[in-house]
Amino acid sequence: MSLIGPSRRQGGQKAGARRAENNRIYAHPLPLAFHTPDSASALSRLFSLFGVSSTRLDNPHCEGIFDPCTRSVWVVSEKDSTILWRRGFFGKGDLSRSEPSWLARQINARKAAGKYMTSEEIREKRRAERRQFKLDRAAAIARAAAEAEAAFAEGRQAAPTVIPSGATWKPQQQPSTDAPMLPEAPPEDSDEDGEGEGSGGEEEEPLENVEHLQLTLQEAWFLVWNLDCLTVLDPETSEPMSIQQIWRAFRNVHTSLLPPSPTDPEFLWFDNPFLVHYAAYHYYRALGWVVKGGIKFCVDFLLYKRGPVFHHAEFGVVVIPVYEDPADQESSPFNLPNSEIFSWTWLSTVNRVNSQVQKTLILTYVTIPARSRVSPELVSSPACLAHYSVRDVVLRRFIPARMRD
Repeated sequence: MSLIGPSRRQGGQKAGARRAENNRIYAHPLPLAFHTPDSASALSRLFSLFGVSSTRLDNPHCEGIFDPCTRSVWVVSEKDSTILWRRGFFGKGDLSRSEPSWLARQINARKAAGKYMTSEEIREKRRAERRQFKLDRAAAIARAAAEAEAAFAEGRQAAPTVIPSGATWKPQQQPSTDAPMLPEAPPEDSDEDGEGEGSGGEEEEPLENVEHLQLTLQEAWFLVWNLDCLTVLDPETSEPMSIQQIWRAFRNVHTSLLPPSPTDPEFLWFDNPFLVHYAAYHYYRALGWVVKGGIKFCVDFLLYKRGPVFHHAEFGVVVIPVYEDPADQESSPFNLPNSEIFSWTWLSTVNRVNSQVQKTLILTYVTIPARSRVSPELVSSPACLAHYSVRDVVLRRFIPARMRD
């Protein structure tokens, strides 16, 4: 017990310290932060005498460049990228899986050169091991089946075949004389500042951060329209765009590939994909959820309670457009996904994918207002968003063996 206890306590202390550090770094749920001065200051006491709050609002006023080709807004300032990610988990790094961490990974790779494996190398190694395990298991099952068929044909008892499992399978060490196997974790006495041995006395060129934060159109419009903390620049003139220009540009990214219409040159339709998906995005953001893209799990959005740093996503959201007037769907130039009646095969597939990764599937129905009831001219203004309605249905996969109680 004495050999195990300290290591467990040490691991618990590290996890607790890391959790406390994350709580400090990601304390603000939105880019707008409220700061309260010290209550002991003279100014705070003076305000309190008159019943006036001394709390001030901190608006970061970030900047981004609209990119119509990728249908996103690029935040190139490292300071603005850090603020938007740490205060609400907006966007993703274009060279990272989630948090913009390309520069930190490159610095870590330099430190780890020839000493230990980086996190990317560890991930690729474990993926290769899982792939090899699946191949070995499939080969063992095939050999067992062939042996059983041969034994049945010869009238004898089949020889036992060992089929590897996740608990018993061990990766085979590849004989290599070129380089020794590196440890997965840095040694405790290693130089963390990157100035230790192994550099050969050569001064390395300083790294330049070439990564930017990429915001979806829904995230960018939420920051512009609701929080007023993002300025979008025109990609050609680099001048700030007005609210009306941003609204028109975000709508037009989905109409650039459509054939021109002489009767409706601006395509003022309520089923514009940007409007439909923003209605769902705003619905969940307004309820306090952190909303991220979910294409990896065959859904439109993923919902996090606090953010990707703290927990895995609990829900996967599929946006399903519903036309208030079916005639609008027949005459619309847009072909929205999931607007037709879906099959049970499709629904079971998506539900099973999310169930396997411990996520609950939500079908989010966005009702598109009818053009006969609401004037299409209203689409040229953000005021049209008030005419959309959102309702959601939680779908769970029934497993009889687990749900008897």
